[in-house]
Amino acid sequence: MVKNNSSAETKNIGLRGVTVADTKICGIHGEEGVLIYRGFNINVLVRSSTYEETSFLLLNGRLPDKQEFEQFKAALSRYRQVPDGIIQSLRIKPRTAHPMDVLQSCISMLAGYDTKVRDESRPANVEKALRLISATPTLVAAWERIRNGQEPVAPDNSLGHAANFLYMLTGNAPHPDTAKDLDICLILHADHSFNASTFTARSVASTRAHMYAAVTAAIGALMGELHGGANEQVMRMLEEIGAAEKVDDWVKARLAAGDKIMGMGHAVYRTNDPRALVLEQLSERLGYRTGETKWHRMSRRIEETTREEFYRMKGKEIYPNVDMYSASVYHQMGIATDLFTPVFAVSRMVGWCAHVIEEKFAEAQPKPAIYRPAADYTGHYCGNEGCDYLPLDDRS
Repeated sequence: MVKNNSSAETKNIGLRGVTVADTKICGIHGEEGVLIYRGFNINVLVRSSTYEETSFLLLNGRLPDKQEFEQFKAALSRYRQVPDGIIQSLRIKPRTAHPMDVLQSCISMLAGYDTKVRDESRPANVEKALRLISATPTLVAAWERIRNGQEPVAPDNSLGHAANFLYMLTGNAPHPDTAKDLDICLILHADHSFNASTFTARSVASTRAHMYAAVTAAIGALMGELHGGANEQVMRMLEEIGAAEKVDDWVKARLAAGDKIMGMGHAVYRTNDPRALVLEQLSERLGYRTGETKWHRMSRRIEETTREEFYRMKGKEIYPNVDMYSASVYHQMGIATDLFTPVFAVSRMVGWCAHVIEEKFAEAQPKPAIYRPAADYTGHYCGNEGCDYLPLDDRS
């Protein structure tokens, strides 16, 4: 608990600002707008790295040498194929099922096909991570095609992680620039410290449950509209507004009614979200490439109007978060709106796996303590003996 100025105890709602564990994976400096993966600034990785290399970094704590990197990429390619039984299960699911619900069920099913699922050694957990990172895009792409009456496309191991995902979605090799843009998106979304889904994964891992269970729970947390599902809501907002010249009135009406503007504000950053800055540039670039510049123009105008109105009403600054521009980026890549959050999961899978491994093998805590926060009971209290229990026939 924290104390306010009146000395009355108040709850720290949502555990905001409460430190629950140490991590060497990801650091966020919210006041400065800095995001760090294993010591590397996110902007450096976006300029110089790839999703595969960033994944190696997150899992291993360092960048690979050339031989290690080739072996790592080969392992990722090897695990892209998913069991036929899971593909068959996709064929009998309702076509109306949300892709996040489908993905969650399939990730849980993967545990049954892993002969080392109960092996809790570090090498076995790293192998599980490789399976999950590689299988997730295959599952998302397979469901997108099956629900649209098409056959799944087998992975192309000559393509990188991002390019192969786009290929499996469409059956066509993507434009190299689009594949590179998606690769950048995957790097940006790969981890973000103890966000809701990562905390969920670590909490499940603290019970000594296996990695598949932890990640399945994380997917459940990610699908909420206040977390990963926010990017879907941003796209629906853009479609509802329809044109840049309608943005000002729409935003002002929403804020006057006390409603939130999806894609604006963040729990951690007190200045620009560094990921949003990169995605804003991608959105503009993709707009010119596709000829659909309106989505970037609308997103930019929503940001500007919201910031102006928010400051006028509350005297505070507000900044766009990662979802504001990722929505238009994915839309301009031809990705269906309800796949935006699954694409988030495709990227964040490595972060979840890295955190599960850290939770299981933390240096200062070899055997993790199960997460068990306290809560204040505020229900009825009838003394130590409890309330009087009346037989069913005596209750009126």
